[in-house]
Amino acid sequence: MAFTLRSVKVPSNSVSLEEAKGRVFDFFRSACRSIPAIMDIYNLDDVVTASQLRSTVASEIRKNSHVTNPKVIDMLLFKGMEELNNIVEHAKQRHHIIGQYVVGRQGLVQDLNTKDEGMSDFLKNFYKSNYF
Repeated sequence: MAFTLRSVKVPSNSVSLEEAKGRVFDFFRSACRSIPAIMDIYNLDDVVTASQLRSTVASEIRKNSHVTNPKVIDMLLFKGMEELNNIVEHAKQRHHIIGQYVVGRQGLVQDLNTKDEGMSDFLKNFYKSNYF
Protein backbone atom coordinates (compact mmCIF):
# COMPACT_ATOMS: atom_id res chain seq x y z
CA MET A 1 0.00 0.00 0.00
CA ALA A 2 2.81 2.41 0.81
CA PHE A 3 4.39 1.98 -2.59
CA THR A 4 1.22 2.96 -4.42
CA LEU A 5 1.02 6.28 -2.62
CA ARG A 6 4.59 7.23 -3.52
CA SER A 7 3.68 7.54 -7.17
CA VAL A 8 0.80 9.94 -6.47
CA LYS A 9 1.97 13.50 -7.02
CA VAL A 10 0.09 16.76 -6.76
CA PRO A 11 0.20 18.69 -10.04
CA SER A 12 1.80 22.09 -9.80
CA ASN A 13 -1.27 24.31 -10.15
CA SER A 14 -5.01 23.90 -10.46
CA VAL A 15 -6.53 25.93 -13.24
CA SER A 16 -9.84 26.55 -11.50
CA LEU A 17 -11.57 26.14 -8.18
CA GLU A 18 -13.59 23.19 -9.49
CA GLU A 19 -10.41 21.34 -10.50
CA ALA A 20 -8.88 21.96 -7.08
CA LYS A 21 -12.03 20.67 -5.37
CA GLY A 22 -11.95 17.57 -7.56
CA ARG A 23 -8.38 16.92 -6.46
CA VAL A 24 -9.45 17.28 -2.82
CA PHE A 25 -12.15 14.63 -3.36
CA ASP A 26 -9.57 12.35 -5.00
CA PHE A 27 -7.28 12.86 -2.00
CA PHE A 28 -10.12 12.04 0.38
CA ARG A 29 -10.84 8.83 -1.52
CA SER A 30 -7.19 7.77 -1.42
CA ALA A 31 -6.98 8.60 2.30
CA CYS A 32 -10.10 6.54 3.01
CA ARG A 33 -8.73 3.63 0.98
CA SER A 34 -5.54 3.63 3.02
CA ILE A 35 -7.32 3.62 6.41
CA PRO A 36 -7.43 -0.21 6.73
CA ALA A 37 -3.69 -0.40 6.09
CA ILE A 38 -3.06 2.38 8.61
CA MET A 39 -5.13 0.55 11.20
CA ASP A 40 -3.06 -2.60 10.60
CA ILE A 41 0.28 -0.78 10.65
CA TYR A 42 -0.38 1.07 13.90
CA ASN A 43 -2.61 -1.59 15.52
CA LEU A 44 -5.46 0.87 16.09
CA ASP A 45 -8.31 -1.65 16.25
CA ASP A 46 -8.54 -1.44 20.04
CA VAL A 47 -8.55 2.37 20.08
CA VAL A 48 -10.66 3.59 17.14
CA THR A 49 -12.84 2.29 14.32
CA ALA A 50 -12.32 2.87 10.62
CA SER A 51 -15.45 5.03 10.42
CA GLN A 52 -14.16 7.28 13.21
CA LEU A 53 -10.89 7.75 11.34
CA ARG A 54 -12.82 8.49 8.15
CA SER A 55 -14.85 11.17 9.93
CA THR A 56 -11.64 12.61 11.40
CA VAL A 57 -10.13 12.88 7.92
CA ALA A 58 -13.33 14.52 6.69
CA SER A 59 -13.33 17.03 9.55
CA GLU A 60 -9.67 17.89 8.88
CA ILE A 61 -10.58 18.61 5.27
CA ARG A 62 -13.68 20.58 6.27
CA LYS A 63 -11.59 22.84 8.51
CA ASN A 64 -10.31 24.48 5.33
CA SER A 65 -13.60 24.56 3.43
CA HIS A 66 -13.62 28.36 3.49
CA VAL A 67 -10.52 28.57 1.24
CA THR A 68 -11.36 29.61 -2.33
CA ASN A 69 -7.92 30.30 -3.80
CA PRO A 70 -6.87 27.31 -5.98
CA LYS A 71 -3.18 27.85 -5.20
CA VAL A 72 -3.83 27.70 -1.46
CA ILE A 73 -5.96 24.59 -1.92
CA ASP A 74 -3.11 22.98 -3.87
CA MET A 75 -0.68 23.84 -1.08
CA LEU A 76 -3.01 22.37 1.58
CA LEU A 77 -3.50 19.31 -0.60
CA PHE A 78 0.25 18.86 -0.90
CA LYS A 79 0.59 19.07 2.88
CA GLY A 80 -2.18 16.53 3.33
CA MET A 81 -0.62 14.12 0.87
CA GLU A 82 2.73 14.49 2.59
CA GLU A 83 1.11 13.72 5.96
CA LEU A 84 -0.66 10.69 4.50
CA ASN A 85 2.62 9.49 2.97
CA ASN A 86 4.39 9.83 6.33
CA ILE A 87 1.66 7.88 8.08
CA VAL A 88 1.50 5.08 5.52
CA GLU A 89 5.28 4.72 5.32
CA HIS A 90 5.39 4.37 9.11
CA ALA A 91 7.37 7.58 9.67
CA LYS A 92 5.24 8.27 12.75
CA GLN A 93 4.75 6.25 15.87
CA ARG A 94 1.49 4.94 17.27
CA HIS A 95 1.17 7.60 19.95
CA HIS A 96 1.56 10.34 17.32
CA ILE A 97 -1.41 8.97 15.39
CA ILE A 98 -3.49 8.52 18.52
CA GLY A 99 -2.64 12.01 19.79
CA GLN A 100 -3.33 13.77 16.51
CA TYR A 101 -6.25 11.86 15.04
CA VAL A 102 -7.92 9.87 17.81
CA VAL A 103 -7.72 12.19 20.81
CA GLY A 104 -7.55 15.14 18.44
CA ARG A 105 -8.09 18.68 19.53
CA GLN A 106 -9.94 17.72 22.72
CA GLY A 107 -6.74 17.96 24.70
CA LEU A 108 -4.77 15.69 26.95
CA VAL A 109 -5.12 15.05 30.68
CA GLN A 110 -2.73 17.87 31.51
CA ASP A 111 -5.06 20.37 29.85
CA LEU A 112 -8.23 19.33 31.68
CA ASN A 113 -7.15 20.85 35.05
CA THR A 114 -8.72 18.02 37.07
CA LYS A 115 -5.50 17.13 38.87
CA ASP A 116 -4.80 20.67 40.15
CA GLU A 117 -7.48 20.72 42.85
CA GLY A 118 -5.31 20.00 45.93
CA MET A 119 -2.19 21.95 44.92
CA SER A 120 -0.88 25.29 46.07
CA ASP A 121 -1.00 28.29 43.76
CA PHE A 122 2.78 28.20 43.40
CA LEU A 123 2.74 24.62 42.07
CA LYS A 124 -0.20 25.34 39.76
CA ASN A 125 1.64 28.28 38.21
CA PHE A 126 4.88 26.31 38.03
CA TYR A 127 3.29 23.38 36.22
CA LYS A 128 1.31 25.66 33.92
CA SER A 129 4.43 27.56 32.85
CA ASN A 130 6.47 24.40 32.22
CA TYR A 131 4.09 22.59 29.84
CA PHE A 132 5.42 22.91 26.35
